[in-house]
Amino acid sequence: MGVRRVRAAAVVARYMPDISIVIPVLDEAREIAACLQPLQTWRAAGHEVIVVDGGSSDATVALAAPLADRVVVSAPGRAVQMNYGASQSQGRLLVFLHADTSLPAAALGVLEQIALIEAGGWGRFDVTLSGSHWGLWIIAAAMNFRSRMTGIATGDQGIFITRRMFDSVGGYRDLALMEDIDLCTRLRTLAHPQCLFLSVTTSSRRWERGGIFTTVLRMWWLRLQFFCGVDSRQLADCYRAVRER
Repeated sequence: MGVRRVRAAAVVARYMPDISIVIPVLDEAREIAACLQPLQTWRAAGHEVIVVDGGSSDATVALAAPLADRVVVSAPGRAVQMNYGASQSQGRLLVFLHADTSLPAAALGVLEQIALIEAGGWGRFDVTLSGSHWGLWIIAAAMNFRSRMTGIATGDQGIFITRRMFDSVGGYRDLALMEDIDLCTRLRTLAHPQCLFLSVTTSSRRWERGGIFTTVLRMWWLRLQFFCGVDSRQLADCYRAVRER
């Protein structure tokens, strides 16, 4: 009986994914297939992809279902959704990915090594913005440089964290905005992030819709208010009001 239990445990361990990719979504029918299709290579390698829907009113769930290991539903809010996705996952390394962000092909081997030795605790990728406007290159370069200097990353950069470290800081706080900034601020007290030079590609739609440099200034203003203690719900209301104009 004891030998059977050991063998059963070995079989389970063999099929436990090293990496869990958690993707929070809300009405992302236009983007979700393009996000998930490249991740089929990861699934074929034995890792898992978990999509966490926050109550979409479009076809997001139906489109995601055949391309993910699991599609689960939670209360809306990126922080809530990512925490729930992490709780439903099994990997030793958690990768939090936005639906409009794509991982580079080379990331698979790199993150497999990080997951294998659980090295460094946490980190992020460089970011490239998808549009062709010259200003987007400057913005991406500034984001990458600032992140290396400060040890703070944004969700657009594809944050990865060992489960052990994620649990040790209590995961994401239930914030309506700036949840990624808050998490990184707590994580860097434990370890400086691994700032990979590999680049994820993030949609430039947010900058193009709101005006490239206007959006940068707006985000910096919101971040300054966040650090000054303004409630994240108030900041989220301001952010949504501008987006809906």
